Amino acid sequence: MEARCERHVAILMEGIAAFGFATAGRIRFGRGTASEAVDAALSFGRRVLILRGGSVAWVDELSRELTAAGCDVTEVRSSGEPSVEDVRSAALAGRGAQVVLGVGGGAVIDLAKAAAALIPSDCDVMEHLEVVGAGKPLQADPLPMIAIPTTAGTGAEVTKNAVIAVTQAARKVSLRDDRMLPRLALVDPALTDGAPRGVTLGSGLDALVQVIEPYLSSKANPLSDALCRAAIPQGIAALKRLAAGEDPAARDAMAYVSLSGGLALANAGLGAVHGLAGVIGGQFGAPHGLICGRLLGPVLAANSDVLGASRRFSEVQTWLAEGFDLPETGTFTALSALLDDWGLERLNRWIPEGTDLVETAQEAAASSSMRANPCALSQDALENCIRAAL
Repeated sequence: MEARCERHVAILMEGIAAFGFATAGRIRFGRGTASEAVDAALSFGRRVLILRGGSVAWVDELSRELTAAGCDVTEVRSSGEPSVEDVRSAALAGRGAQVVLGVGGGAVIDLAKAAAALIPSDCDVMEHLEVVGAGKPLQADPLPMIAIPTTAGTGAEVTKNAVIAVTQAARKVSLRDDRMLPRLALVDPALTDGAPRGVTLGSGLDALVQVIEPYLSSKANPLSDALCRAAIPQGIAALKRLAAGEDPAARDAMAYVSLSGGLALANAGLGAVHGLAGVIGGQFGAPHGLICGRLLGPVLAANSDVLGASRRFSEVQTWLAEGFDLPETGTFTALSALLDDWGLERLNRWIPEGTDLVETAQEAAASSSMRANPCALSQDALENCIRAAL
């Protein structure tokens, strides 16, 4: 009997390659979990740096409660995606902090992760940035960081990088280190209630792309697959409902999809959508979620053309067709018309027709996200993906 069991285990494990999986030290998900932030911060110290956006009034309450608990609180407000100068300013403001809280969308949380990483080492961010910087490893462990997302999109609360805009290079690149994973992620969907429709759909499309790309990734593993298989149809259904109007259950689902995407991409990578999006955002300034949404269909079609018949692509096509009521043939192409129906802008607002896209495609091909794309896409294919989104 024992030999038979061992044989069954060997059969079950056959074909499963070695992989690793890293994430935040602890995740708390659910409505009301944001109330745990004060006690969590106190467990790390009483000198607190809060990086925050301006749209969620609850942060004012959080700051008051921390102060009442005896904390020395420094607040830094942020809007838009963080630049090199934003990171420098945040790190300077946070000197002496014992814990960093990032409360906001993915950009705010990225800024908080960057500040937490740089404050202990007292080094300039350019020494550690990928591609345009020196790419050096961090000299010291980051400060403990608590991530509290107020949008459902990037999954930044469970990723190990911070995306930084480098204005002089017209690029968005990452500060990346495994130690940058937050100590605690508090994912409270109630903080996303009532977000503007455009923000909801843009961030939601980013979340959807971030469970589709890791599922199709060349670096996919059994754990990321399990997350993505469940989250893709869930994200499609939630987006459809939120496009029609406010829906608390759909908000909950979207927050979970966003969390799943962060977990998956941090361990299985992304693909050509994000490879292009980082460059397009840096060069032309279009919103990241909108870029991802507009590129999803063209990139899926381009990858499918190269790969031919693929079980995973067929699954994704079926989920999209059934969930969004799209045709069973030409599903990827039909996504553009769906976004038009939702009233979402095309990228020609930021990229004029006739723009030379050679440099954009070349830089995207060299990006870190492109390494996990399931196949190699030619320069022409990448340019055509952008044109299809205009």
